[in-house]
Amino acid sequence: MSAAAAAPEGVLDSLGMFAAAAALPEQLSRAAASARDIDGLPDHDDLENVVVLGMGGSGIAGDVLTVVAGPFMPLPVVVHKGYGVPNFIDEHTLVFAISFSGDTEEVVEGATAAATCGGHLVCVSTGGQLADLAAQWGVPHLPVDPEIPMPRAAIGAVTVPPMIVLEQLGLFPVASSWITAAVDQLRRRRDEHATGAGPAAGLARRIGRTFPMIYGGGGLGSVAALRWKNQFNENAKVPAMHGSVPEVTHNELCGFGQHGDVTRQLLHLVNLRHEFEHPQIARRFDLLTEVLREVVHDVDTVVAEGDGAFAQLMDLVLVGDLVSLHLAAQEGVDPGPIPVLDDLKAAMATE
Repeated sequence: MSAAAAAPEGVLDSLGMFAAAAALPEQLSRAAASARDIDGLPDHDDLENVVVLGMGGSGIAGDVLTVVAGPFMPLPVVVHKGYGVPNFIDEHTLVFAISFSGDTEEVVEGATAAATCGGHLVCVSTGGQLADLAAQWGVPHLPVDPEIPMPRAAIGAVTVPPMIVLEQLGLFPVASSWITAAVDQLRRRRDEHATGAGPAAGLARRIGRTFPMIYGGGGLGSVAALRWKNQFNENAKVPAMHGSVPEVTHNELCGFGQHGDVTRQLLHLVNLRHEFEHPQIARRFDLLTEVLREVVHDVDTVVAEGDGAFAQLMDLVLVGDLVSLHLAAQEGVDPGPIPVLDDLKAAMATE
């Protein structure tokens, strides 16, 4: 394991979030191995669409699947985050129900509704109600490593199994090779960020007590930006914004026409770039950065590395995870516990 496997000396990290982030390449490898040769899958000729049910750190697995596998698949992939299910689900729908705990109420409700509609369920969880329902329904259940400390630290464990299932069905035949490429890239990248003197820690210091505003290009960059935003929220406990280029150049950019004296003190722009951007997206990044440089605290750019879209997306994920963890460390914040969300969940459970 890399030197990045533990939190820097003296840093508060009660749940081992630094170690979990550094273990992402091994997490991907284990998840791929455990998801192979699954029984009970439908024939791909019987399928017309794919739906992914999930929330929070598990729900982003659907976003990843959409931008990584979606462009190469003959079937549409729809991500559903919330209660209920899309009304087109039927016996021609493959449904991934993903919940780290297995007890996420929106996912359990959605999975039950999808099964009632005749959808072909594949459940992904550490256990919980989803595992029980999968056994009851006689549908595949792909286990997630319960030693992973929090759902947001399990992005590889919840993203890879659906990719392997799609590969087994003949819908995404390059899944295994893309996962291998991602593992190789993540091992290189974590070594680069192994210490408090690495680039991730440096970016965290530059962000300081400003609010991060993350922009990514196209579908891949947009998912990476969402992941960064969520990790800043949960790990560092700070407000954050995210946006997608070109969309922000059609609306959000106008919002900086006033109050530059305020935004220059509050906002730090981070642009996430990758080699799969449309050529016009690169031009839009140049133009919007030129405008925003005048009204934000500072601008940083992180460029993805790796062979293939999945490797580059996971590369951005790892860097963002480490930046958010270093930001938590420099503010003396324990990145693991999320008491406000636990309290909300407990309140929702009371009658």
